[in-house]
Amino acid sequence: MNPRTRCPAAIAFALLLVAAGAAPTRLIAQATRPGAVASAAPAATDAGAEILRAGGNAADAAVATALALAVVHPRAGNLGGGGFAVARIDGVVSTVDFRETAPAAATRDMYLGPDGKPVAERSTVGPLAAGVPGSPTGLYELHRRLGRLPWVEVVAPAVRLARDGFVVTTEVHENLADERELLGRFPETAAVWLPGGQPPAVGSTMRLPRLAAALERYGKRGPDALTSGRAARAIERASRRHGGILTAADLAAYRPVWREPLRFEAFGWQLASMDLPSSGGVLLAQTCALAGRLALAAEPAGSPARLHLLAETWRRAFADRFLLGDPAGSEATAAELLAAGWLDRRAASVDRLAATPSTAVKAWPGDAPTGAGETTHLSVLDAEGNLVALTTTLNGNFGCGLLVPELEILLNNEMDDFAAAPGQPNMFGLVQGEANAVRPGRRMLSSMTPTVAWRGDERLAIGAAGGPRIITATAQVLLGVVLDGRPLAEAMAAPRIHHQWLPDRLLLEPGIEPPVRAALEAFGHRVDSREQIAEVHAVARRGDGRTEASADPRAGGSGVVVDVPAQR
Repeated sequence: MNPRTRCPAAIAFALLLVAAGAAPTRLIAQATRPGAVASAAPAATDAGAEILRAGGNAADAAVATALALAVVHPRAGNLGGGGFAVARIDGVVSTVDFRETAPAAATRDMYLGPDGKPVAERSTVGPLAAGVPGSPTGLYELHRRLGRLPWVEVVAPAVRLARDGFVVTTEVHENLADERELLGRFPETAAVWLPGGQPPAVGSTMRLPRLAAALERYGKRGPDALTSGRAARAIERASRRHGGILTAADLAAYRPVWREPLRFEAFGWQLASMDLPSSGGVLLAQTCALAGRLALAAEPAGSPARLHLLAETWRRAFADRFLLGDPAGSEATAAELLAAGWLDRRAASVDRLAATPSTAVKAWPGDAPTGAGETTHLSVLDAEGNLVALTTTLNGNFGCGLLVPELEILLNNEMDDFAAAPGQPNMFGLVQGEANAVRPGRRMLSSMTPTVAWRGDERLAIGAAGGPRIITATAQVLLGVVLDGRPLAEAMAAPRIHHQWLPDRLLLEPGIEPPVRAALEAFGHRVDSREQIAEVHAVARRGDGRTEASADPRAGGSGVVVDVPAQR
């Protein structure tokens, strides 16, 4: 039995002893305190809240929410992708990497044509684009080490949603309509998500009986139910039928990795995020460090001066990202990129009155060339102050587009996050280096940025969806809370900007006022508009005891604060 598992019956018995005047020896009931869950789909948020009410901790609720997202949020929620989780449980910080890996048959040049250039769609559409999924094993491992409730109870809400059905929201309907061409390429996918050639109507009930059966087996047997036997053979068949190289042996060989958290301090807070193969934690730590060196606090939030300094910070941080990759082959480490001397040099190179052309910004140590996606994030805070920030991804909307019919699971197109041709942009416009080239068994570089933060009794779990914009959106909301002291919802709603070194352009959301835009152009920034910069979900407990749960108002998620009995 999981050593963290606490039997609900035993807890109830202890409370009876208290009522009868007998003192229990181990279990002490405390007054009710709030927990919080925020995710991209209300039904998934409710699943996490249900687990908190049942006595689960933040890890239990995070896994339940993630599994529910695999049912009700098909563009990104998944069992056919991967991700990262950062947790602070009982004061101990830990991170688990369940990022996808390249299949054993992958080769460095598999996405290039005879001319040495990437072939259109080869790394994005169909199963050749799919990495080995890490979600089934990774979510189980997160619960095994840090969870409290029995595994089958944590999986149960997702089983129920798939079996009994969930209401199709406007967002799900529109997501399916937007990607109709991709999903329609694969009869297996169209049969489920485009019945009669159309996405299910808003307000209709969607049932996924084969996914429900797969989840039920998963709840009883753990990851073997999806990574071995008939399930693994079904995934291999679906892949091979459409020209993929994913095999049952790849699935059986996959292992998640517990890694050392990337820890840093900023503005009186302690923070922990994900280290490589995610670049998110490194770039977030760089952002906070440069924000301090550049005295960002002296510039009003939303002012042209602050936005300019943020853009220049990210211009340099994303240049450094060029050298990052799987820890086994990365050309730079977090320690090198966060060294005081290097950060001092980066800060000194920022002109407070003018934008630096990206062609003049090189990666550490200065040898880089000058030459759309879908993820989902959830955040959980439990009654005891434990935190989990968990981000999973299929990469593009609905991944590679292929559904495994026996399981009703969509496969990812995460191989595009490798540098198919080092020095050339991927689907997000990111220019990446040789350190992130395709190699069998390697993990592709990520921008996911699940992060937890604490200061005294204050708590925060945060992260985002949106490709490279994950990093900058997470940073802006985080700074709104820890630097400016804003309420979480206010920090979440503030209009955002984004810069990623290459292409050399500064993206602005519509909420950026025309005078601010004009001032940024006067600094020398090449400015473009973008309707939405990422989708952030966060939960917090503030110094005055208030608990906050905030889903990004730019999308259709939800955040709930729920009273749950705290236990110790």
